[in-house]
Amino acid sequence: MNINVPFKRIAATALVLALAGCATFSADGGVKAVNDIAQAKAGAPVRLLRSDDDRRALDELLKTRLAQPLSADDAVAIALLNNRRLQATYWELGVAEADLVQAGRLQNPSFGYKHTRGGGDVSIERTLTFNLVSLITAPLASRIEGRQFEATKLRVAAEAVQVAADTRRAWIEAVAAAQGVEYAKQVALAADAGADLAQRMRSAGNWSAYDQAREQAFYAEAMADVARANQAATAAREQLTRMLGLWGGGTQYRLPDRLPDLPAAPRELADVEQTAVRERLDVRAATLASQQTAASLGLTRATRFINVLELGATRESKAGEPKERGYEVTLEIPLFDWGGARTARAEAVYMQAVNRLAATATDARSEARESYLAYRTAYDLARHYRDVVIPLRKKLSDETLLRYNGMLVSVFELLADAREQRGAVNAAIEALKDFWLADSGLETALGGKLPAPTHNGERQ
Repeated sequence: MNINVPFKRIAATALVLALAGCATFSADGGVKAVNDIAQAKAGAPVRLLRSDDDRRALDELLKTRLAQPLSADDAVAIALLNNRRLQATYWELGVAEADLVQAGRLQNPSFGYKHTRGGGDVSIERTLTFNLVSLITAPLASRIEGRQFEATKLRVAAEAVQVAADTRRAWIEAVAAAQGVEYAKQVALAADAGADLAQRMRSAGNWSAYDQAREQAFYAEAMADVARANQAATAAREQLTRMLGLWGGGTQYRLPDRLPDLPAAPRELADVEQTAVRERLDVRAATLASQQTAASLGLTRATRFINVLELGATRESKAGEPKERGYEVTLEIPLFDWGGARTARAEAVYMQAVNRLAATATDARSEARESYLAYRTAYDLARHYRDVVIPLRKKLSDETLLRYNGMLVSVFELLADAREQRGAVNAAIEALKDFWLADSGLETALGGKLPAPTHNGERQ
């Protein structure tokens, strides 16, 4: 069936529709949304390094931050900008936006040209074909890719927040390990003095071989503790260095001498489960995924019977005869494949997304409860060491020293007390480290950085 529709009119109309469907790239490429989330949940900005100017600006920032002892917040700020794996993740935004723009653009038309000659006659046929399915489904496809772009923003932001949390934990481990090295050296120094004293007293005949061997063994163990502490500190520092993305001269950064003091009061959080479900990015991403899958299911149902639908304008001319114009429609007949399998698959994928969302929310609630309990326990334990164990150990040491000065106890008992004090101080350092690790873990479980209590117990 031929209907005389002007060829140029159809082509012009299709061209207008195609131009109207063209999408464009955003000015920031989705980085602003990720930066806003990172600022709120990690306390530091993100930036996509696109040019040499961006790299030079980062080098200046590194020079400023690394000129002083590196704080946890400075470490997080550096990692969010300088960690190359994270920078690679930022570029996922460009991939997702390109897919979004592509989805908003119509498929290119097809032009056909047919020239035949036979029996003295020449026949020329021209065909311009447009894919109507892409035109009809373009708005829905754009919405689907738009949700995918939003999900990518959340996924990239979640990765940035995770890197920030991992960097903060690496900083805590590195500072605690360095603090442990310094204390191990102090113990070794005292053990060396004890071993030297034992040697001199043994030479004077005032100590037995057993007592001398005990002090020498303590000194040997103390030196082994220094070696182990140095190795642990090196490993912890290198882990932090990897998170910061530093190399060369940048690895010579300095750390504080000790961990921050224990806050005067722990956080009091009313409903950690609701906070986790509301704030966690993995829950938000799972929600978007289920919505995107639902939209995709709607698209599958809409096109289950239409697999190929193309509209084309034709123009045919033969030598010596009037030109013929018209259009043609190509429609795939659903004779063997009625689209039922595609629809069933889409429904199964949607139910997968729904159940993954429910599982993510359930896990978030459980992790929030567990992390808050771990946080409170770690705080109570660190406070117990600070307020009870260490003061008692100090009182015992003071009393032992008084008795030694009064010649009521021997040097051996004084040195034995020093050995016992070593274990208590190491345990106190570990307890303080565990608290700050639990504090970071709580923030991760609840979806981001929380207001920190000040030393007087009020929130900042």
